Parts: sequence; C-alpha cells; structure tokens
Amino acid sequence: MRDLFETEHEDFRKSVRTFMEKEVLPNNEKWDAEGIVPRELWLKAGEAGLLCFDVPEEYGGPGVDDFRYNVVVTEEQGRIGASGPGFSVHSDIIVPYLITLGNDEQKRRWLPGCVTGEIITAIAMTEPGAGSDLQGVRTSAVDKGDHYVLNGSKTFISNGILADLVIVVAKTNPDAGAHGYSLLVVERGMEGFERGRNLEKVGLHGQDTAELSFTDVIVPKENLLGEEGQGFIYLMMNLPQERLIIAAQAAAACQYIYELCLDYAKTREAFGKPIGKFQHNRFLIAEMATEAKIVQTFVDDCVKKHLTGDLDSVGASMAKWWSTELQNSMVNRGVQLHGGYGFMLEYPIARAYLDSRISTIYGGTTEIQKEIIGRSLGL
Repeated sequence: MRDLFETEHEDFRKSVRTFMEKEVLPNNEKWDAEGIVPRELWLKAGEAGLLCFDVPEEYGGPGVDDFRYNVVVTEEQGRIGASGPGFSVHSDIIVPYLITLGNDEQKRRWLPGCVTGEIITAIAMTEPGAGSDLQGVRTSAVDKGDHYVLNGSKTFISNGILADLVIVVAKTNPDAGAHGYSLLVVERGMEGFERGRNLEKVGLHGQDTAELSFTDVIVPKENLLGEEGQGFIYLMMNLPQERLIIAAQAAAACQYIYELCLDYAKTREAFGKPIGKFQHNRFLIAEMATEAKIVQTFVDDCVKKHLTGDLDSVGASMAKWWSTELQNSMVNRGVQLHGGYGFMLEYPIARAYLDSRISTIYGGTTEIQKEIIGRSLGL
C-alpha cells in the first residue's frame, strides 16, 4: 500500500475495482463504438457512491473532503483502460465550482442530483477561437435586469451530450479585461441552448465531447455562479486541482501501459524465446518500471500537498506536463514493443495510444504549463 493512502482508502478501492470490472470493463468496446456511455451507468455510479465525495451531507453528499477518494476512482478507471465514463470531469473539476461558489439555494437545487448521477455536468470554456487563451472568449452575456441574454458557441466540451447542467464562461463586461468574465449555469431545456454533433476524436471514443451553441438563451440571475466579473479568477483558482487529477490519470495510465508491456514481453515469443529475454526489451521494461514508479511518487507527493492546501499552480503545472508527456512517451514505446499487434485496435496498447495523445493538450497544454513554471522562475 502506498503511503498516500490509509486502510479506508484501500477498502474503498476494492469496491471501486469491483464496480469497474463489473459495470465498465465488459462494455468498453461497445461504448467506444457508440461514442457515449449510457446515463444508466451514471446512476449506478451514484448508487455505488463513486461521485462527488466532497458534497456536504446537507446537500445529499457523503461530506468527505478527502481528495484521495477521487484519486482512487481515477486510478481504478485507468487500471482497466476505460476512457468513456466522464466521472472525473464531473466530480473533480465541475462540482467543486458548485460547492465553492454556489449559494444555498443553488446547492440545494443542483448538488443532490450530482451525487446520485441524475444530473451530469460539464464546463464550457473552450471556443472555436479560444483554447488555452481564456481571455480570448467571445461568448457574451448581456445584463437585462433579472436575467442575462447569452450568445456564443463552445467546442470540445467533455460530457457535452449528456450534460444536464453546463457552467458557461461568458463575457459580461467587454470593457473590464480579466474582470469582465462570469460563470453562468445553463440547464438542459433552456430555449436557445443547443448541442451540435458528438465530435469524432482520435481517442477517448467512449466519452461524449460536443459542440454547444447559445442563441439568445435567457439565463436567470439565480444561475449566476459566484459574483459577476470574477469568472476568470474562479477559473484560475480551480485549475490546480484540474491539472492534478489529469496528472493522476496520467500516472495511472503509465502503470497500465507498463503492465501491458511487461505481460506482452513475457508471453510473446520471437526466435524461440519470450521477447523480454532480449536485452533491448528487458532494458525497455526496466525503464518503464522505473518511470512509472517515479511519476507515481511525484504525483502522490503533489496530492499530499493538495490535501494540506500547499499545492500551488506551479507545482500542479509541473505534475501535469511531466506526467502526461511521460504517458505519451511510454505508450509510444509500448506500441513499438508490440510490433504489428500494437497497431491493431483489438489490443489494449493501441487504444491506450489513441487515448493518451490528448493528455498533453487538455487542461492546459504542455507549453502553457512550462510558461507558468518559467514565469515563476523570473524568466
């Protein structure tokens, strides 16, 4: 047992592993082909207690403010190479905004459903012309007294097809610079809110990723999250946790890739012996074992700092870029080790190859992470 976790976390891991192996693993390929997971899976996850651990009991949650439980779910999903269920986006990235910024009425309205899986969430930041540069957002919300009129479009939105509730980053004051952005909660069924196509991606085929459009959507003031004009600040406050969970996903992927390669090196034969007996391959697997251990140790240390409030944006950026770049490096070598079979989608290493590529892009590109780190060094 890693020293990050205690007995209760490992007991919880057993139940998560059972859920993943029973409810998710047998359906991975089916959901990849369909481009989406069923809503029923979310309800089952809610019933199993796998969603939104930090929602207070008064709002229907378990009230467990311990990010290690989030990490366990992420690791166990990564352990079986399941990229379809968007649980992490929901529990680790979006619902924390509702907990931190929502008023009592909003929390009572939305959080219980988030815990049960009846309400699936998404966050809409990226636009066709604004990705890493959030200050390039063009989506606008005009104040009309008791409501806003929202217009604009978003793209690459995870959980976009299934989402019942979308936190939209919109410009409410075009003259206020970084203080001109606000977070508005758009709900399923609001007139003028439409979903485009479920985007065809290189990887993460089972996770619905959509284009969203907003045409004169009337958003009541009751759906303003936090204070007007503070949206950009709120996003910056929550990015470290988002980047940390991506790092945890990457570390879990590294372990998964290493185990796939170790098993293949032991069982695949060439020239009359297992390919792992050849020095090059033996060294390759030794490198992977070491790298997986190093990245896990680093990410675990970052999680410990996060638990005590000591993980800053620089540390989160270091964890994010390093772990995801390693993930891509390892899976590339893993495909090479598998030879022709590594190019066949029936082999898990090929699916891991496709799923890994986005990791250095979403949540802020590697280049953005290095820029943050570089500036912190006075450069």
